[in-house]
Amino acid sequence: MEAANHRAWREAQSRQSQYKISTTDSGKSEGKSIQSVDRAISILEALSLSDAPLMLNEIAKVVEINLSTCHHLIKTLVRRGYVVYGGRNGGYSLSSRLETISRQSARDYNLAEFVRPSLQELNVNLREAVQMAVLRRAALVTHIQLPSHIAPQLDLREYTKLHTVHATAPGKAILAWLPENELARVVADNGLTAFTEKTITSLGGLIEELRLVRRSGFAMDDGEFRPDLVGYGAVVRDMSGAVVCSIGATIPRKRASEDYRKHVARAVVDCARDLSGRMPAGCFV
Repeated sequence: MEAANHRAWREAQSRQSQYKISTTDSGKSEGKSIQSVDRAISILEALSLSDAPLMLNEIAKVVEINLSTCHHLIKTLVRRGYVVYGGRNGGYSLSSRLETISRQSARDYNLAEFVRPSLQELNVNLREAVQMAVLRRAALVTHIQLPSHIAPQLDLREYTKLHTVHATAPGKAILAWLPENELARVVADNGLTAFTEKTITSLGGLIEELRLVRRSGFAMDDGEFRPDLVGYGAVVRDMSGAVVCSIGATIPRKRASEDYRKHVARAVVDCARDLSGRMPAGCFV
């Protein structure tokens, strides 16, 4: 009986110890939150709940932060376009930027669901990794990534980065059809980072490359993002002719014979053409 009691006591102590660990870990996790981000979100929430613009001192009082800190945070939100400043007597109010982002997110989700069946079919037919991407401001945002079916499996999620539009086939496919002033803005915001020794890092070199893309109807990434990978991409248009997104396929360089390159490029172009023929006008742009 004494042994059983002692065992029960030890088990109770162990459970108490585990609860203490959990509590401690939870506290550490909460401590990692970024205070300035938390406060900025609180400012947005305060403005969203007000029927009228708020003055700086009113915002600081609602959010419970000092006036100087509030001023620095709200200046940043104004500069980024999330808050509108109406002048000394007009106060601050929310812009429509959050609503725009929400609508764009919904459109991108619907676009991805429209493209997914065709991309899955391309993935099965080629057995290679495929993706679908859109250009948002200067960033190439990938919404679908399907891994290859050939060992060793290539999973493009391992290589996802936002500012690769100039170094990947899906990115260059979109850049090729941008108006000149829009291309200049994207390049200025994005930069031309050298990911490998083959990456195009000059505006003149990129413009010449995009001329070849327009002429051929597809874009190629020949070791420009990763030296061991080769990619092909093509744009998808809606029925009005507007570029909506791009799709692409990526293969390991060791399989990239001349004939296989042509096969992959044709498959990507055919898939993009089929999608373009069925893409409703104005739904996803």
